Amino acid sequence: MNAFDRNDVETDVVSDSTAVAGIATTAATAPKPGPQKRDLIAGLEKGLAVISAFDQDRPRLTMTEVASLCGLTRAAARRYLITLEYLGYVTSDRKMYALTPKVLRLGQSYMHSARLPRIVQPELHKLAYGLKEASSAGVLEGADVICIAATSAGRVVSSTLQPGTRVPAYCTANGRVLLSSLPQADLDAWIAKQTFAPLTPSTITNPERLRAEIARARQQGYATVDQELELGLRTISVPLKSYRGEVLAAMNISVHAARVSMDQLVNDCLPALLQAQASLRTVL
Repeated sequence: MNAFDRNDVETDVVSDSTAVAGIATTAATAPKPGPQKRDLIAGLEKGLAVISAFDQDRPRLTMTEVASLCGLTRAAARRYLITLEYLGYVTSDRKMYALTPKVLRLGQSYMHSARLPRIVQPELHKLAYGLKEASSAGVLEGADVICIAATSAGRVVSSTLQPGTRVPAYCTANGRVLLSSLPQADLDAWIAKQTFAPLTPSTITNPERLRAEIARARQQGYATVDQELELGLRTISVPLKSYRGEVLAAMNISVHAARVSMDQLVNDCLPALLQAQASLRTVL
């Protein structure tokens, strides 16, 4: 079977010129209208959804599972998997499918071409080695924060502190800083869609308490989280803003709770974070 049979390809899309021309807006700026449905390639959207269905909890999936996770018919899931296998992004073993290392090229394309990680990484390096603590930067993507740059300075405090990893936004310092930059209506809508799981005994899962923490981060200009994502992990984060005031990412310092108290975290690390924040604002 030819994976590129035109009967198997869904052709619904072209790119909307207004979306291509659009740039990130500040919280105070009205969002640009999205593209019309007729201008979207449904096949591309669904193909990426198939790739995204595989994760740490679901490294191998059957065709039926892919169909269920992606809202596809079993026949459609079969065509997408055949195409992805033909292209080298998926491998199959009997009835099980898994991603191949070629998928890493998609992330590498961003890491090698995007301006933000390249600008932030040297500052993270200075921070981490100056404080002798791990540092990372992330951006908000749906319910999660994706790490775009990190350095450990020899302190391995968490496996999540490496480029490409995703962590829940609601229980991380970077996440709360990024959420604090959203317009209130967008934040309310975001909270309404989430399920807050107690990842540790300290995780805040009450929506009103979370709102209060996000409001605190907005007011004071930084966020701290004490062992809500992982036991033993404490973090402090500040927003990274462009010279126009847009929040582009968040940057944190992570420490082990056995070595550093919350007071020490703020007193020792916040000044350096704010200095790095000011330095990056001139070039972002």
